[in-house]
Amino acid sequence: MADDYYKELGVGKEASQDEIKKAYRKLALKYHPDRNPSDRKKSEERFKKISEAYAVLSDPEKRKQYDSFGSEQFSRQFSQEDIFRDFDLNEILRDLGFGGAGGRWSFSMGGGPRRGGFSRQRGEPFDFFQQQSARRPMPQKGDDVEYTLAISLEDAANGAEKKISLRKGDKIDEIKVKIPPGISSGQRLRLAGKGMPGRQGGPHGDLYLSIQMQPHDRFKREGDDIVYETQISFSQAALGTTIEVPTVNGGSKKLRIPPGTQANTRIRMKGYGIPHFKGTGKGDQYVRVTVRVPKTLTGRQQDLVNKLASEGL
Repeated sequence: MADDYYKELGVGKEASQDEIKKAYRKLALKYHPDRNPSDRKKSEERFKKISEAYAVLSDPEKRKQYDSFGSEQFSRQFSQEDIFRDFDLNEILRDLGFGGAGGRWSFSMGGGPRRGGFSRQRGEPFDFFQQQSARRPMPQKGDDVEYTLAISLEDAANGAEKKISLRKGDKIDEIKVKIPPGISSGQRLRLAGKGMPGRQGGPHGDLYLSIQMQPHDRFKREGDDIVYETQISFSQAALGTTIEVPTVNGGSKKLRIPPGTQANTRIRMKGYGIPHFKGTGKGDQYVRVTVRVPKTLTGRQQDLVNKLASEGL
């Protein structure tokens, strides 16, 4: 089983670079072979493990790869040469007070692809490895992709499944996307591993969908509420009536217009709006009522209106 580098240093996965460095310094002073002459072999093995952990976690790019792959896959894909590349142990040891007499520390391979021992050598160039194989380039995660996805109000209200085409090099990928109910413009959906292919065996990037709501010809969205506008006649407003109102889920509902309804009145239809995103319940639908005034009247209508006017209406 591969070592957990965070556990080796005794830090959490959210540890800062300063916390990682502080933890390594403390352990390096404790387990340095020069401080443990009576148990040198055991201290060398421990010192090697914490140095390997620090070599990875102190390098932002290596740490990112380690967090992305996990210990097992990282251990299979990264050689010791990859791990200790650009890692100057001698500089760290000098900072801790070791190696002041001109000695240099080297790491030699032996006992398998991920084992080795430390030895101190005078006057020799510092190198963590005796190069035994060509260096392999580090796996790199593929590029993330941004994609703008236009959806309808009905898609946002009821959820939907979309299919998008994404070009990756010389081929086109067909990707199915589930639109969760309640989503709105400006929100992003992340599809892990659906971006561009990785390099040198690295993982795919991610696909980010930026949601854009299309305007609707009958409804207007206000947060999780829906506004629908309708017209009624003067007599309907004065006497009251019942009308059929369409809803965003594709159905309709009878709505009672009370007598004496004024122009621009908003009547609430509770629970007929947009579902709360990743929550429970829905918004409401509001019906905005306007009173229709005819542009022309027949002779009889004009007589009737005159009579109403004489009655104060």
